[in-house]
Amino acid sequence: MMKNFKSLTAIGVALMLSLPTAGIKVHTIGDSTMANYEENRVTRGWAQYLQLFLEGVTVNNRAKGGASSKSFYREAAYWQSVKRQMEAGDYVLIQFAHNDEKTGGTDGDSLIAYYRYMGNDSAARAVDYRGTTPFDTYKQYLRRYVNETRQAGCTPVFVSPICRMYFDAHDIRRNGRHDLGDKFNYIDSNGLKTAQKRPADDHTMDYVWQMRQVAEEMKVPFLDLTEATRHLFLSYGDTQCHTLLSDGNGSTHLNATGATLIARLAAQLMKDNGILASHVRLTSELNVYPQTADLGNAYQGQTLVKEFSLNGFELVPASGTITITASEGIKVSSDKTDWASTVTQNYTNASLVTNFYARIKLTHSGLTKGFVIVKAHNKEVRIPLSATAINLAEGREVTVTWPLDGDDSYTLDGAATILAENWSQMKVQKYAEPKSGATVWPKDVTENTRKTQRNLIESGTWPEGEIDEVSTRYIEFGIAPAKNTTLRVDSIGLYVGGAGGNGMRCHINYFTHTTPNEQTNIFAPEKMSANTMYEVSYKPVLSLDEGDTLRLRIYPWYNGKSIGKTLCLSHVTIHGKAMDATASGIISRSTKPTKPENNIWYDLQGRRLGTLRKGICISQGKKYMIK
Repeated sequence: MMKNFKSLTAIGVALMLSLPTAGIKVHTIGDSTMANYEENRVTRGWAQYLQLFLEGVTVNNRAKGGASSKSFYREAAYWQSVKRQMEAGDYVLIQFAHNDEKTGGTDGDSLIAYYRYMGNDSAARAVDYRGTTPFDTYKQYLRRYVNETRQAGCTPVFVSPICRMYFDAHDIRRNGRHDLGDKFNYIDSNGLKTAQKRPADDHTMDYVWQMRQVAEEMKVPFLDLTEATRHLFLSYGDTQCHTLLSDGNGSTHLNATGATLIARLAAQLMKDNGILASHVRLTSELNVYPQTADLGNAYQGQTLVKEFSLNGFELVPASGTITITASEGIKVSSDKTDWASTVTQNYTNASLVTNFYARIKLTHSGLTKGFVIVKAHNKEVRIPLSATAINLAEGREVTVTWPLDGDDSYTLDGAATILAENWSQMKVQKYAEPKSGATVWPKDVTENTRKTQRNLIESGTWPEGEIDEVSTRYIEFGIAPAKNTTLRVDSIGLYVGGAGGNGMRCHINYFTHTTPNEQTNIFAPEKMSANTMYEVSYKPVLSLDEGDTLRLRIYPWYNGKSIGKTLCLSHVTIHGKAMDATASGIISRSTKPTKPENNIWYDLQGRRLGTLRKGICISQGKKYMIK
């Protein structure tokens, strides 16, 4: 494998793929190693880049961080939403195991039942239900995905999980290949047994081996991405693998380079196994994605940034320079720090895997158009760009603030309906500073000894093995327009931190849909220092009509088993302007959600809709309230 790729330190906007109304789709389901990531993340999922290597089909990446084969199936927002998008002739790539291992090879539900039978409710509450047993419940859920995929007239494909970068002297360790045979737990008639071991040739606790057995049993194509990534990682070695392919936060997640290379490996496996082989594109040509880009909407005066993936393999000549040039009013950058009208990217060893960014400042209302040209020797790619500036209409100021310095009460200035703070699998421990008299606050906070709301996991004990959010564990705030008004939200802000240890992590998302299967991430730190409060400031473009709700969710976890560590929140604020509904420019339309026929429909974030749904949708520049 090729080793001399440029390390990427800043990664931009996720490759959000819209669904066409016709043609074959490839739906990908799995965990964080596959998932899409937003602009503020270094982390990337490999399925986020699979579209680069497929043509004539559309990738619908629905992988979810923190998902196991069990949780993705049981939590209605995920598998059920994928099934609604599936059409006869589509393909479904199925990859799980990372989070199935949460309980050391036991089934999470069985372990909960065991502890409750023993009268240990505290231990039961601390168990992560997502865990499955490789030879039992893991296989059961895989079979369900296969059967239900086939019922929809689609083709299931198993893709084994990528390796973790767990190196020993000569190989990837056994548990890095998702075989827990060196250390696993199980329950029998004598109780819970921990830290058990089986011989190397015993595959009882091997998730990849068990997936292969289901594939043979049900005659499902099997793509061994575990073995492919094992060879890839070994070709780099421990140090280079973590430096060039990892997101820098452990040994599981990828950066853009790692994700792109693994996506290419997956496409190669598809071709080798006759899965959409004629659609696989592994050319040496310079490849830019997306090939056209609408940066979406923003308020006048704001700046929009778009990420582009740029790669090539077996390039001729073997070394050279790529030039990226922007039209007037657009700036480009290779690192989101230095912006200019032209930037260059050097490559060696006939290979290039990198990203670049385009920026548009919306100086006037309405549509702004331009382009970026990527040129390498005699190859030139022209990428049209557009963005739309919205004037924040006159209206009445609306501000809601939860100070969170003594209770969960809020103050509201303006016309809006507020949802009370809500906890799921979390509870308030107390109101206090993260560290009395020594909390680190951002420089603009003058009252730096203020109390915060310290939130603790419901069981009191953070479980081990968590590397991502848990979709059922969160703290939530919400706002909705007052009756007969439209609320345009233009800012979301809060302070967040961890008390007592450096292992606290969280994702902060918002959504406006009835079900939270599509969320926008606004904060996802790779690390959080103990007793430090971080400022979160985000400026969305959101228009909420009567009946809509904006929900802000904080998903916390701890990076190891620990007792008493808390997530601290302070001054959650949402701001916008309220106006009479008649002045909002929204056309009421009563219809049942159906596939768009004559019009192309978008949501408020500018994402194309494959199915018209209830709520505010945009078509031909006009907003419709679909009832």
